[in-house]
Amino acid sequence: MPLENKENKPLIRCPWCESADDYRLYHDKVWGVPEYNSQQLFAKLCLDGQQAGLSWITVLRKQTNYESAFFDFDPRKLAALLPQERAEFIEAQMQNSGIIRNRLKIESIFRNAEGYIAIEQQEQVSFSAFLWSFVGGKPLQNDWSTMAEVPSESEASRAMSKALKKRGFNFVGPTICYAFMQAAGMVNDHLASCFRHTEVSC
Repeated sequence: MPLENKENKPLIRCPWCESADDYRLYHDKVWGVPEYNSQQLFAKLCLDGQQAGLSWITVLRKQTNYESAFFDFDPRKLAALLPQERAEFIEAQMQNSGIIRNRLKIESIFRNAEGYIAIEQQEQVSFSAFLWSFVGGKPLQNDWSTMAEVPSESEASRAMSKALKKRGFNFVGPTICYAFMQAAGMVNDHLASCFRHTEVSC
């Protein structure tokens, strides 16, 4: 059942989440909340990459399976696998019906883990600080009235995409990066009428 406010009136949400209860819960509790933990940001970015060509709810419903299979998206554990171990791991995941069995997408998680390690070790900056630098270190506040106004990419997402690709990341195009920025709260793209718009901007 939809949540209600203190006046017992149905809450107004962004319309994209209204197709299912788990989608509404994700919208109400997770989407757009600023995230600063490096490993959690890495996980979000990898999961958004798995979304390419699919709907987000497909990935959302497999998130727990991904976390179980990929060491909770710990980039150090992923990057530490030796070539033969990695090859065997990828083959095993190609048989895992709990995730999206796309070889390139599975391999991208390892490529991204290597990029993560390189950023933190070679550039001496946390992955979180690196990503948040594209929005000046704090969430960008938008005030959209309709879904038609919400862009699919931005100057910041294009810059992030270019920088990540330069460091070996894969499935991080400008559209994926913008979806990631929305999910991680780097941009507040809840519609102005949505009850979460003000809550995540506080």
